[in-house]
Order: sequence, then C-alpha cells, then structure tokens
Amino acid sequence: MFLQSSRYVNQRTVRAKARNGRQVDAVTLRRLADPLGVLLHEVRGHDKLDMMADRQYGNGTLFWHIADANTELQANELTRVPGRVIRVPEQ
Repeated sequence: MFLQSSRYVNQRTVRAKARNGRQVDAVTLRRLADPLGVLLHEVRGHDKLDMMADRQYGNGTLFWHIADANTELQANELTRVPGRVIRVPEQ
C-alpha cells in the first residue's frame, strides 16, 4: 500500500466507517521517537525538505524524518519562514 520509504510503510491500518456509511481503511496514529542525534538548521529562503533529506540521508523521499523531528504535520510549513530553526536528525 505504501512505498518502502514512506513513514507509514509498517504502520497498522484499521477498517472504519465514514460518516456516509462507507467502509474505509485508515492508518493508525504513529508514535514519534525522539531522534538521538540532531543538527539544528536555520531555514534559508531556498531550503526545501526533500533537498535537505537528499543531502543528509541520500534520499529525498525521507524528508518526513525531518518533519517528524519537529513534530510538524504539514512538512512544507517547516521551510516556509526564513530564519526558523529546525531540527534535522542525523539518522
């Protein structure tokens, strides 16, 4: 269902009933682990999470590691405001 690089690849799913009565599959909530090693990064105007992940981990699709380290649900919000300091896990 999910790519191997997805944050949800090993996450349990449940069957639920939507408001309209339709049965849907939903992903359960994930517990976020506190990363052991973290680098602090001040966001610059050109920063993009996928490019940061590619430099840090060699794979741009692992951008969600950075979002998780900052407990940000909307990953693109992390780089929206230049000057914000974000956490980048060493992996």
